Amino acid sequence: MAPSPHSIPAPPGSGLDGSLRLPSGDLLIGGEWVAAASGARRDQLDPSTARTLASVAMGGPRDIDAAIAAASEASVAWRAWPASRRRDVLLEVARLIDEHDHELAVLRSLETGAPMKRKRGQSLAAEWTRYYAGWVDKIEGTTAAPYGAPALSYTVPEPYGVIAVLTPWNGGMVSAAMKVVPALAAGNTVVLKPSELAALGPLRFAELCLQAGLPPGVLNVVTGGPDAGEALVGDPRIGKISFTGGGATARRIVEASARTLTPVVLELGGKSAQLVFPDADLDVAAMTAVQASLANISGQGCVLPTRLLVHHEVYDRVAAAVTTAAAALRIGRPFDDGVAMGPVIDAANCERILGVIDRARSSDAGVLLTGGERLGGALADGYFVAPTVFGEVDPHSDLAQQEVFGPVLAMMRFGDEAEAVELANSTPYGLGGLVYTRDIDRAHRVAHRLRSGYIGINAFPHMPPNATLSGAKQSGYGREGGRE
Repeated sequence: MAPSPHSIPAPPGSGLDGSLRLPSGDLLIGGEWVAAASGARRDQLDPSTARTLASVAMGGPRDIDAAIAAASEASVAWRAWPASRRRDVLLEVARLIDEHDHELAVLRSLETGAPMKRKRGQSLAAEWTRYYAGWVDKIEGTTAAPYGAPALSYTVPEPYGVIAVLTPWNGGMVSAAMKVVPALAAGNTVVLKPSELAALGPLRFAELCLQAGLPPGVLNVVTGGPDAGEALVGDPRIGKISFTGGGATARRIVEASARTLTPVVLELGGKSAQLVFPDADLDVAAMTAVQASLANISGQGCVLPTRLLVHHEVYDRVAAAVTTAAAALRIGRPFDDGVAMGPVIDAANCERILGVIDRARSSDAGVLLTGGERLGGALADGYFVAPTVFGEVDPHSDLAQQEVFGPVLAMMRFGDEAEAVELANSTPYGLGGLVYTRDIDRAHRVAHRLRSGYIGINAFPHMPPNATLSGAKQSGYGREGGRE
């Protein structure tokens, strides 16, 4: 029999009294929480201590088949629900997310290591859910004037059917809200496969959906490894695929979807550039570089500005400010007072990031200004990598060109606006970027020349649900957010 949800003692410093409720780690198929068909489970670790946090079912192709069958069966009734009922269920999901906000923030910090102070992600999930709940009764067709004959022509918006959603570990509940909720709002059903590295947030999201009154089979969740993902995206019963993750996995998804001609939305990696011009507020630019690129999720975010391009006139000043601020970051476990940066997600990624740093040093890709090592002492049991800054980085090096997905910042000089834009556009990616200047004409001029989907001006961009998100080049294609 599948285990039931359980509680663990509330972590000291979390602000919770007594205990924290954890999902069972089982699969949600047809409204029931079940064990994987194979019985396989995987320990999910606390990245700040490497201790086992929970046990998560490892579903496979048989579980995916059952989940798609349940979603297909539920699809007919769900799409026929009155829009007002679908709207009200999703509004209740948003209310429950808000109601459990603190608990969900603690859960996120436990499974990702992100400092507890970064709890806005859970309320953001409620914002996305509430926004798309508001769209349910506003999805309309069109009418066309008679053309060539006295006839009425009109279009009717139709759901795709069953949507395959694959989310990354660092998105958790926010990714579920960004992808699952608009699919449900449009009358689709969903099979969600979250990353097995941090599956508890998406599973808790599914629990809240059931509590809100979502019918059985409308949302199914199968945690698992690559075999589960391959079975999901290759199934001809899937109407559309939405994936956030790495480029290698995306290529396999596109290959599988080509066999069934299934449409795909991809939100992939990035090597976003932050462009700092001489007239910028240099203190704000330097602090943003440290907070957004290093401290935020320990640099493990696809849109984070991990390249810092600085005009030569102010380069030395910015480099000094960034190095000082990075070295001063307080690193520790997520519920410790004053912690600004936590660990990376697991041992494999910790070793991979350290390998990137070592190769950059041995190849003289740049000058190491601070960091570059795994932290020991009281943090030796966790996966802590020191915030790392390289200066004078070779624009053609792997350090400048490839996504690190860790707390590593690459600094480069530029001489004029044209060179800044050329450097920013020189990587295979085009997900995000930032422009720092007090010249409004330059700000818009440069932003329009950057081949990236999401640009911030003088601040790291917020991702509101009513804005359309997209990538360019190898950062993906398709639209998320807003009406699209």
